[in-house]
Amino acid sequence: MITHEVTNQAAPLVGRNLYRINLALQAALRWHHPGFDEARFDALGAEAGSEEMQTHARLANTHGPELKSHDRFGRRIDQVEFHPSYHALLGAALRHRLHGTPWAEGPGSHVERAAAFMLFTEAEPSVLCPVSMSYAVTPSLRANPAITADWGPKIAGTRYDPRFVPAAQKAAVTMGMGMTEKQGGSDVRANTTRAEPAGEDGWGRRYRLTGHKWFMSAPMCDAFLVLAQSPGGLSCFFMPRWLGDGSVNPIFVQRLKHKLGNQANASSEVEFAGASAWLVGDEGRGVPQILAMGSLTRLDCALGTAGLMRQALSVALHHCAQRSAFGRLLAEQPLMKNVLADLAIESEAATALAMRLARAVDRTEHGQDGDGHEATMRRVLTPISKFWVCKRGSAFAQEAMECLGGNGYVEEQGEGVMARIYREMPVNSIWEGAGNIQALDLLRALRGGPVADALMHETEAACAARPGLRRLAEQVRQDLDGTTGEAEARRLARDVALLVQAALLFQSSTETVFDAFCRSRIEQSSDVFGALPAGVGVDEVIARAMPWEP
Repeated sequence: MITHEVTNQAAPLVGRNLYRINLALQAALRWHHPGFDEARFDALGAEAGSEEMQTHARLANTHGPELKSHDRFGRRIDQVEFHPSYHALLGAALRHRLHGTPWAEGPGSHVERAAAFMLFTEAEPSVLCPVSMSYAVTPSLRANPAITADWGPKIAGTRYDPRFVPAAQKAAVTMGMGMTEKQGGSDVRANTTRAEPAGEDGWGRRYRLTGHKWFMSAPMCDAFLVLAQSPGGLSCFFMPRWLGDGSVNPIFVQRLKHKLGNQANASSEVEFAGASAWLVGDEGRGVPQILAMGSLTRLDCALGTAGLMRQALSVALHHCAQRSAFGRLLAEQPLMKNVLADLAIESEAATALAMRLARAVDRTEHGQDGDGHEATMRRVLTPISKFWVCKRGSAFAQEAMECLGGNGYVEEQGEGVMARIYREMPVNSIWEGAGNIQALDLLRALRGGPVADALMHETEAACAARPGLRRLAEQVRQDLDGTTGEAEARRLARDVALLVQAALLFQSSTETVFDAFCRSRIEQSSDVFGALPAGVGVDEVIARAMPWEP
C-alpha cells in the first residue's frame, strides 16, 4: 500500500573525489610539501569517494571478522575469516602506499603518506589498523638488521596477499603489535609473559614466549612486535605467525573482542605457548624499543581522527544543503550555519596539526633537521596531536550527527555512515595511550630539550598578528618552565595544541578561518560547537568546506 510520497530526504554523499573537495588538506599539503604528487591524490580521492568503496566499507563492517579456532577435524588453526570487502579495502590501502613504503622513498614521502592516510580514512578506517602498524614498525625493527633485511622489502610491498601462508611465499606482508596484558593495560611493566632463551640463529637471539596478550590487533598479520619479560627485563621481540620450517608458531587466538566500533578489524586475545620470537634491540629495553613504533601509530591516531572529522563534516554539510525545515534549507538557517562553520574550523585545525606532525616525522627521518628544531617539534607534537585531535573527535562526531537528527543515529545495516563514524571515534583516543598517558608524555617531553624556544619560534609570526594569541603564548611559555604538575597536564596539552593550531591556520589557511579560530577557541574559549561570535565569516568558512568540487 502506498500511503505517502517520500520527499525532503537528502541523497547519499557518493561519487565525490575526496581530494578535490578537501581544500583544507590541499592547503596543508602545499604548505608542508610543495612538490607533492597531485596526480596520486587525485586518483586516490576518486577511488576513496566512489560508490564501490562505500559498498566495501558497509559490507566489511556489517559482516565482521569471525574466529575459526579449529577445523572440522578438531585441529587448531587459529585463523580469522574476513568478508571479501575487507580484503578489497586492505588491498587498496597497500596499493596506495599507506603502509611501509615511505621508508623506501625520499623526502616528503611521510607527508604524502599522511595525507593519503587521511583520505583513505574517509572511505573506511577499520582496515587501517594493520596498515598503521606496518608503517610504524620499521624504526623499531632496525635494531635487528637481519630481520630488517629479510622483512623490510615485504613490509614496503604493495601487492596485498590475504593467504595464511609463510611470509617467504608473499610479495607483501603486514605487521602487528602485542603490548598490553590483563593485569597491566598501559602499565606494560606489569607484563608477566615470559621469554626464555632458546639459542641463536641468523636472526639473532631466539626465545620461547609463554603468556598472553589482552589486546593484539589484527591477529592475521604475518608477524608482530611483542613485549615479554626476559632474564634481562622487559624486552621487545619479533614474533612471526609462521616459522622457517613451515610450521605455525604456537600463537593461540582465544577470542575476538566485541567492540563499540572498529567493526571490520579483528582485535583479539591471544596466548603464547612457547612461541618462538627473536630479540629486537637489547634485553631490558623493550619499552623504548617498541615505543619507536608506538609514536608513529600515535601519529596515525591523529591523522585518522582528522580524516573522520572531515568525513563527518562532509556528510553534515551535504545533508543540510538538501534538507528543509521550517520553510527553508537547514544550511540557510543562522544557528545551523554557526554549527556547520564551527565544525569546519575544527576539522581544518585538526588536519593542520596532524599534517604538521607528519612533516616533523618526515624531516627527522630524512636527515633534514640540522638544528634539531623538527626533532623537538616531533617529540612535543606527538602527544599533543594524539591528545587533542582525538579528544575532540567524539564531541565533533556527536555534533555532526545532530545535524542529521534521527537519520544520523540510524545504522541501517551499515548504510548509516554517521553512526559508524560516531562509534569509530573513541578508538583513536584510547589506542596507543588514552588522554592521561599523552598528557603525562608531554610533561616528559619538556625535560628533553628547549621546548619553549621551539614553540615560540614556531608560533612567532601568528602571535605578532594577533594579541590574544600572543597572550596565550606567554602563558604557555610560563607553563613550560618544568613546574607544571601532573594534575595540570591536560590543560597544558590543550593550550599548546590551540597555540600551534592557530599558528598553522595563519600560515596555510584563509584569514577568515584564522580569525574565527582565534576568536572562538582562544579569545572566547567556547566550550560547545555552534557558539561562534557575531561577525565571523560563517558563509565563507562553510563555502570553503563544502563537499563539492570547486
